[in-house]
Amino acid sequence: MQLGDMLIARGLVTPADIEAALERQGKEGGRLGENLIAMGVVTADQIASVVNSAPAIPSSVADTGIPERNLLYLMIKFMHIEACETVLQLADRMKLTRRLVQQLIEEAIRQHYIGATGATSDLALSTRYALTEPGRIAAREALDQNVYLGPAPVSLAGYREQVEKQRITNEMMDEATLRGGFAGLVVPEHMFRRLLPAINAGRSVLLYGPPGNGKTTLSTRIAGLFKDVVYIPYAVEVAGQIIKVFDAQIHRPLAQEASTHTSALGLQRETVDQRWVACARPVVMTGGEMTMEMLDLQWDAETRFYDAPLHVKALNGMMLIDDFGRQKFPPNDLLNRWIVPMENQIDFMKLNTGASFTLPFDVLLIFSTNLQPADLMDPAFLRRIQYKIKLFEPTTGEYRQIFEAVAKNRGLIIDDEVFDHVVEMLVPFGLAYYQPRFICDHVIEACKSFKLQPRLTKDLASEALANLYVDIEEARGATADG
Repeated sequence: MQLGDMLIARGLVTPADIEAALERQGKEGGRLGENLIAMGVVTADQIASVVNSAPAIPSSVADTGIPERNLLYLMIKFMHIEACETVLQLADRMKLTRRLVQQLIEEAIRQHYIGATGATSDLALSTRYALTEPGRIAAREALDQNVYLGPAPVSLAGYREQVEKQRITNEMMDEATLRGGFAGLVVPEHMFRRLLPAINAGRSVLLYGPPGNGKTTLSTRIAGLFKDVVYIPYAVEVAGQIIKVFDAQIHRPLAQEASTHTSALGLQRETVDQRWVACARPVVMTGGEMTMEMLDLQWDAETRFYDAPLHVKALNGMMLIDDFGRQKFPPNDLLNRWIVPMENQIDFMKLNTGASFTLPFDVLLIFSTNLQPADLMDPAFLRRIQYKIKLFEPTTGEYRQIFEAVAKNRGLIIDDEVFDHVVEMLVPFGLAYYQPRFICDHVIEACKSFKLQPRLTKDLASEALANLYVDIEEARGATADG
């Protein structure tokens, strides 16, 4: 990823700013950052913060933090399995610079693992190499250790350092950003005062209250508020073992919008170690399907390497445990697993070999539940959850706002008579934020089925509510009798 891409991803500049700066660079010279500063688009401090947050490109094999033998074995596995035969192919697969791959090539030649077989042109980078018989034996030995075939891993020390550099608390949110993130939702004013400090603390939050009142919706909106770029390694090496971290289902790589502009002027030089992926802050969401095993290193006996646990994939981001208390394991099992990491912000992990190691526990944990907190956890753990926020049922005024907004979005109009009828029917159950959408969607489907003009009526609203609460008539009757 290049400087222009990083600045765009951070929201400090626009693609148009980059174009203008590149045009100025063509006339005035200098670096891209210097031209952006001269144009007044960004400050020197902003440039420095972006550059310093990115993993530096290693200038030598030793700088990778990975033993040379392990990189050499990874390289010959690519040659053996994928028939990679040039520096360019190997650099692309291993995400190392051509210079580093060339160093590995020279070492492999010295150990008689490979030999040159020809060239596609007079360029050294296009020289073809092939495994010798000792090289094929070494490749099989490497595959016996593990069958990992991907970008070169980063060191545990490098991973820890990067996690510390891009902590979630580095990104302080303001009230305007929070309000903007909840645009289109009816959020009580007191919620902004409760949520903003909780998010900025970057530790742990408990959202609780009656079902259907926006706990999951608020959590997912919070996930979209973060703007910083974070760097996720494809894999980490710990005590000679490989742990895959990057997960395409969780991590969202940032588009390199400025690449077309910079490449046109011959500025395609990378500025970040390619073993890391520039991503938005990760968000992991799990619910009733969550198991305790998901919080352990996942060892695959066939491939002989690990997959990182869910909360490690969420490092520097957010993890939502939805429907907390509905999992198959007792809540206390999870609480006991995380009580030390939550308090000390250090997590302890253990390999199958018996070796153990630590990682920073930098995750905004959000527990969402409609159960009573006192029924879920003991006071000691409840005390360690930094923020507890209860979501209440909407007031009648808030409910009207929600209903009108949902109805308008679906081309419907709700009048006073229908609204009062709905509220009266819901007396036994209470008002909830999700109900207007449910009612309107069912009314639309009913009108479509019977070829009627879409319209909110008392009868159609009653039919929708009967689908929502199967015993609504009985409940109304019991309320009236009472």
